[in-house]
Amino acid sequence: MALCFAASFAAAAELTVFAAASLSDSLEALAPLYAKASGSTVRFNFGGSGSLARQIKEGAPADVFLSADELRLDQLDRDGLLLPGTRRTLLANTLVLVVAADNTTIATLDDLSLPAVRHLAFGEPATVPAGTYAKTYLAGLGRWEPLQAKAVFMENVRAVLAAVEAGNADAGFVYKTDALRSKKTRIALEIPQAEGPSITYPAAVINTAKSADAAKGFIFWLGTPEAQSVFAKHGFLPPR
Repeated sequence: MALCFAASFAAAAELTVFAAASLSDSLEALAPLYAKASGSTVRFNFGGSGSLARQIKEGAPADVFLSADELRLDQLDRDGLLLPGTRRTLLANTLVLVVAADNTTIATLDDLSLPAVRHLAFGEPATVPAGTYAKTYLAGLGRWEPLQAKAVFMENVRAVLAAVEAGNADAGFVYKTDALRSKKTRIALEIPQAEGPSITYPAAVINTAKSADAAKGFIFWLGTPEAQSVFAKHGFLPPR
């Protein structure tokens, strides 16, 4: 394994990495560490995982894709766009409900039905995994449909957080890692990992990668203790 790792870094490369918006802080922190370890550099394109997957399907140049769910990689795999044998699940996360830091109205899911709660922010379920996870969880409790009149759908999970921070939404469902970075919101409710949806972050090399070996090395490096410790500082969990 060590020999393969070293071989993948034999030639420096510039990698283009498409990654879920919720990974932006941790990956930006990791980029200089990776450059020092490998001699290669990384350019990121952050966004909603569904939107990024669509860009890759349409031919956007990407070496690596890090999704906030398994579904988008499954779709790319079915379309033959992943390099076989390179897929790896790297991280896990939990879903939380955030409100403004001074909000004392919302503490439970029942409170979302109160008249005082007018707008609830979600990632667009069709393209944003955080929205998909929230919809699946609430639907399982019979709460999704009753809340639709209050729902406001956003293009990625960071936009959901920004809506709550700005007061444009009374509450929003985001990942715990996003909530931890905000000083303007607080976590009103955390869905335990054992009770909520399985939130995982898989990565794979795209089959049209310019530097497939370097891309493989980057994914391998993200699983090393050095990289995983940075992810942990940002609140991510190891996959179950």
